[in-house]
Amino acid sequence: MDQARTTISKIFNGEPRSYTRFNLTQNMEGDNSHVEMKLSSDMDDEVEANGVGENVNQHNRPYYPSKLKQRSPKTICGYVIGILLLFIIGYLIGYLSNRSTDKTEIKSDCPVINEIAPVRAEAVYSLDWSDLRALLKKKLTTNNIISNLKEFSSASHQAGSTGDEALANKIMGKFKTFGMNTWTDEHYVKVHEPGSSNNRVLFRGNVMGTTEGYLAYSALKTVQGAALYAHYGRAEDFRRLQELNVDINGKVVLVRAGLSSFADKVANAANLNASAVLIYPDPVNYNIKDDTALFGHVHLGTGDPYTPGFPSFNHTQFPPAQSSGLPSIPAQTITIRQATEIMSKLGGRTSPDGWSDGMLRDTMYELGDDGDIITVEVKNVLIQKKIHNVFGVIKGYTDTDRYMVIGAQRDAWGPGYARSTVGTSLLVELARTITDMIKNDGFKPKRSIIFASWSAGEFGSVGATEWLEGYLTSLNLKMFSYVSLDEVISGFDSFKAAASPLLYELLESTMKQVSSPLDATKSLHEQFAGSNWEKSVMEPMGLSHSAYPFQTFLGIPSLSFRFTSSAKLYPFGTIEDTDQNLERYTSYNTLKLAKTAGEVVGLVTLRLVHDNLLKLNVAKYTSVIRNYVSQIRSKVESRQMSGRLPSTVTMQWLLSAHGSYDRAASSLVSAIRNSDLDDVEQCRIINNRIMRVEGGFLSPYVSPRESLFRHILLGSGSHTLAALVDHLEAIKGGLESADIDQFKNQFALATWTIQGCANALAGESPDTWRYRVNTESDSCSGSQWMEMCTIV
Repeated sequence: MDQARTTISKIFNGEPRSYTRFNLTQNMEGDNSHVEMKLSSDMDDEVEANGVGENVNQHNRPYYPSKLKQRSPKTICGYVIGILLLFIIGYLIGYLSNRSTDKTEIKSDCPVINEIAPVRAEAVYSLDWSDLRALLKKKLTTNNIISNLKEFSSASHQAGSTGDEALANKIMGKFKTFGMNTWTDEHYVKVHEPGSSNNRVLFRGNVMGTTEGYLAYSALKTVQGAALYAHYGRAEDFRRLQELNVDINGKVVLVRAGLSSFADKVANAANLNASAVLIYPDPVNYNIKDDTALFGHVHLGTGDPYTPGFPSFNHTQFPPAQSSGLPSIPAQTITIRQATEIMSKLGGRTSPDGWSDGMLRDTMYELGDDGDIITVEVKNVLIQKKIHNVFGVIKGYTDTDRYMVIGAQRDAWGPGYARSTVGTSLLVELARTITDMIKNDGFKPKRSIIFASWSAGEFGSVGATEWLEGYLTSLNLKMFSYVSLDEVISGFDSFKAAASPLLYELLESTMKQVSSPLDATKSLHEQFAGSNWEKSVMEPMGLSHSAYPFQTFLGIPSLSFRFTSSAKLYPFGTIEDTDQNLERYTSYNTLKLAKTAGEVVGLVTLRLVHDNLLKLNVAKYTSVIRNYVSQIRSKVESRQMSGRLPSTVTMQWLLSAHGSYDRAASSLVSAIRNSDLDDVEQCRIINNRIMRVEGGFLSPYVSPRESLFRHILLGSGSHTLAALVDHLEAIKGGLESADIDQFKNQFALATWTIQGCANALAGESPDTWRYRVNTESDSCSGSQWMEMCTIV
């Protein structure tokens, strides 16, 4: 009977079968820094096999079950009733203990999440949406934001420094105080720091003052060449110079900061064989002191460029490698004073219209001539640093193994008040607010929320990208959205956002529900959207957005937004990024703007974890694809009419792929319309289809080492539809780079990527698609279908 009781107890008091687990695994060197995240649904609770032992009576003689036959019927009935009573008692004990597992005990000393509660099939009733909105607005307070801003402000917290680590410990402590599961993620990354002797810039043989700023990941060398002014160093600026027959080869190019990333400027110059790039802040764009230095990086990518495509857990495990985004030429920032010394003395041709609108003193903004020789010496030092990402999680109650991430950069080169302090403060305040709603107000999020504090963001989202590379497969399956809190405030009179098209509808509805910080009688939408909200608010997502690797490398619908100024650029990456300056740039509305930004992120988050159905609009990508198809079709027809493109290049397959996605998206929208959205399991099935879409646009034909941002619609590289449009432009101009065979190859691969995404969304196989296309079109054949998919 004791054995039966033990068995029953194990069956009904065992842990649930389905759960998600994060493990800390020790690597071969004994280094506990290697963090491995495993997602599983294995049954860990195993009932031990119970052998039949030899029973003994009170006289220690063997007692055989066969002697039961000699018992009276009354005795046998007693045994049966006793067993049934034990079974019922065991069942009740198991049921009660099983219910008690809803309150999972948090292990505050655990470096990672050990267990996430299982998925429950039954519905979990939570507060309605109007209650949630009111609670968020009430509990997210400016007093707490002020307290966080003071606590997380730091004069020195560069990545991997003691100041950075101290902030990480503070954030970890806050998460633990809120009752969240916490862990850290450790990486060893390579970064550039200034050498023992400063980098130097010489003009006509004279040293141009002290050069304190620097650009991480610049080529380390000394070069010399004639000066050439190239406006902002954008691709269109260099095309303008080429149209004027200006020779760029071997020149030291001077460009203004702003309008594009430092990395883009240097890459554009290097592609045209310039010898070096100098970047300066023009007073027309920046309101900073003449001697204020600029800091930044020039890696045309994100993450550690010396472990491209794989995580920097320990460099000794990996062979030497470099990202293709590292520049081959040196690059350096100079101050306004240094730029004035050089630019005011340049001779040569007059610059194109619109290029002389700068405000450097006594400067005509001429292009420069062969006698204006500049020498650039870059002596940065490559070092290895240990960095930590910090995480806290709020567990969901139904789809616990599905989660979104809210992230903020923690490090900065200088004070970094707007760059990192504001975002970190809002991250902690949102974590406090939502955990308080769960503990005290009955809010039960259906999905989990991970709060992440990233390190080494100043070097190109290094901490965040290394985490993505480390857990790529698991995150692809379970993560459904990312929201960035970086640089959310740098002004007050403009609101800009960059996001996946899947999130456009959710962002627009959120803007209609949040009051404007400038006029409480208006919503954000009324204040900033104008007659066309997408045109007024939305901007392309690029390297300057910390959400970019989540969107284009991992394929996760992501959102980044900011309150900014339409006048001067905020001095990010300088020592002037302080609380006093931010107040001036926001017209002393920093706290109002911070609370509003917190409400935007909070409402987006609550909507994504509260509803049974994910608020991601898959139909929006139809118009994005259509726009690219229209551009490509127009240019293909034009090039074929001029004889520059062979007639064998057909738009048929791209049009068919676009149609397939349109039909699949429409079918899903119809299925949602006809579904019972209170059915948790049915919604989970639909959500799984929705979660496949963004990742479906990642090209499977490119190497992460060569092209990290594989998204064919929003990424960068020759695999994208934007690159196909540019390639057709090159064919128009007859440039040598216009390789028609390469175009045909990329055209076929991009087409099949779109078709593959449509197939996944619709649940179709390639054979199904081929059969449908062949039966719907008189001009299609199986051999043509195979030819389209063949690399030319």
